Amino acid sequence: MVAPPDNDVLWARALHVKHNGSPALSGVSLGIRDGEILAVGGPRGSGKTTLLQCLSGQLLPQRGEVWFNSTPVHTMDPVTRERLRRDRFGWIDPTPVLVPELNAWENAALPLMLRGCGRRAAKTAALEWLERLDIRDCARKRPHALLQTERQRVAIARALALSPKVLFADEPSAPLHRADGAHVLRTLTSAARSHGITVVLATHYADTAALADRTISLLDGRRVNTLHLPPVVETEGRAACSLSV
Repeated sequence: MVAPPDNDVLWARALHVKHNGSPALSGVSLGIRDGEILAVGGPRGSGKTTLLQCLSGQLLPQRGEVWFNSTPVHTMDPVTRERLRRDRFGWIDPTPVLVPELNAWENAALPLMLRGCGRRAAKTAALEWLERLDIRDCARKRPHALLQTERQRVAIARALALSPKVLFADEPSAPLHRADGAHVLRTLTSAARSHGITVVLATHYADTAALADRTISLLDGRRVNTLHLPPVVETEGRAACSLSV
């Protein structure tokens, strides 16, 4: 087992994953530099989410290695991997998952409090991010009283409030209208750069990938050199992820 380069905060070698016998990743390798925003492009079903799950320790590859700061993630026991995800990683899903009994600021502050942060400090951090995402006026509303776009902003605030070392964003603007998606992603990338957060961003849109420092492309679970991602197309009831800054 050979350790990765020192300047790579995340490094993966020859990842192989099958879901129900079908290949999801077939020999994918990559390195991600500290503070880099990396876009993982590819159509739906290309293996983007599976790759992010392997890099974040949520999913162990059947074969291959994943390293974080020169520490092998793929050999960690479940408790250590869970601690790593809680303390060092942030995650944004395409669809927000919030605790229905908690209001917006409590949802955004919850991971901080679980980490041991005091309630007042956690609330201050949560409200700061809710304000930056233009939903501070929703701070006391529960998820059922929020619009879908507002719930997604709360989920993004929750991930950013942790100041993670690495933020994994799986189509984070998927449920947002075009203007909302652009604003949210401007905030996300600006925060990442100002706070030195490494971002791994999965997308199937070219405009989203253009925000990143670098893009790798997947097709049928394999890295490919050239892949033409579709542009953003506005659709009724759902906007797409237009990401110009």
